[in-house]
Amino acid sequence: MKRRTFLQAATVGAAAGSVAMPAIAQSSPEIRWRLTSGFPKSLDTLFGGGELLAKYVSEATDGKFQIQPFAPGEIVGTPQAADAVGNGTVEMAHTCSYYYVGKDPTFAIGTNLPFGLNSRQTNAWLYHGDGNGLLNEFYARYNLFALPAGNTGAQMGGWFRKEIKTVQDLSGLKMRIAGLAGQIMAKLGVVPQQIAGGDLYPSLERGTIDAAEWVAPYDDEKLGLNKVAPYYYYPGFWEGGPAIHFFINLEKWNSLPKSYQAALQAAAGYANVDTQAKYDARNPAALRRLIGAGAQLRPFPQEIMESAYKAAHEIYDELSASNPAFKKLYDSYKAFRGEEYLWFQVAEYAYDNFMIRARSRG
Repeated sequence: MKRRTFLQAATVGAAAGSVAMPAIAQSSPEIRWRLTSGFPKSLDTLFGGGELLAKYVSEATDGKFQIQPFAPGEIVGTPQAADAVGNGTVEMAHTCSYYYVGKDPTFAIGTNLPFGLNSRQTNAWLYHGDGNGLLNEFYARYNLFALPAGNTGAQMGGWFRKEIKTVQDLSGLKMRIAGLAGQIMAKLGVVPQQIAGGDLYPSLERGTIDAAEWVAPYDDEKLGLNKVAPYYYYPGFWEGGPAIHFFINLEKWNSLPKSYQAALQAAAGYANVDTQAKYDARNPAALRRLIGAGAQLRPFPQEIMESAYKAAHEIYDELSASNPAFKKLYDSYKAFRGEEYLWFQVAEYAYDNFMIRARSRG
């Protein structure tokens, strides 16, 4: 009897094991995704964000969830990345939302609005001001789900072939500039151009364009823009704290096991922090090198800043009146910006202002 009882128990245990094993296997499936990047491999800080995500997702899932990054053009170009994710050509993209304002100007808010939030404020809005929730409500129209993927910090105003002293100097100037910033600069007389990062140098060299903005010293040096346009302006008021995103096909995201979703969210969060940390660490030396090589550092004249600020808010009011999706996101963004700068003018600005003056005194 004892032997029979033991065998019966063993049989029941084996049957239970045969049921449990597939359930465990199904919870950790083998998944292979492709990620199309909006940034060339030569820009290691930006392209590297996608590589970092892939590395940590693989390690967190014991290699069962693999994501392979591809440079622009290897599958689709940067302008087609959002559509490629939405229609399932690829599962993911690592790109800037504002590249797709041609689909809807609301895409601009996902990256940064001119005279918008700085990088810390952007993260605060995305993570704790319901910014990413509101954005994903909008992105769902295009079968997209987004995770914050990085920030550059306040960018430079770009490289100009001639010195800019007044608003009149901008009249007829052909400038590579992305997002709603192009519309704003057009109000000041600029002729905006949409040109990929890898094409900026030859376009400036040939005189096809007169000016180009990209990111900041570390990346701008890699593109060699100082060799074809000597005047380096700041700040890039159109990108005070631009967010980068991972766009994920919404259906693919929803089909992932919760553990894989968590791995993606954690890896994206690390890439978000790491990207700006790299820029902050590398930009100072790059700026020194650029100036040493002859770059002429210039602040934008106050007249241009004030005129652009006025033009920006005229456009936001026009878009809010005609585009309900833009209005919903902009209302949240604008209210958050007001509260953030109320706080930042107290401790943050006072501390930074003192430290900058202390440094200048040696």
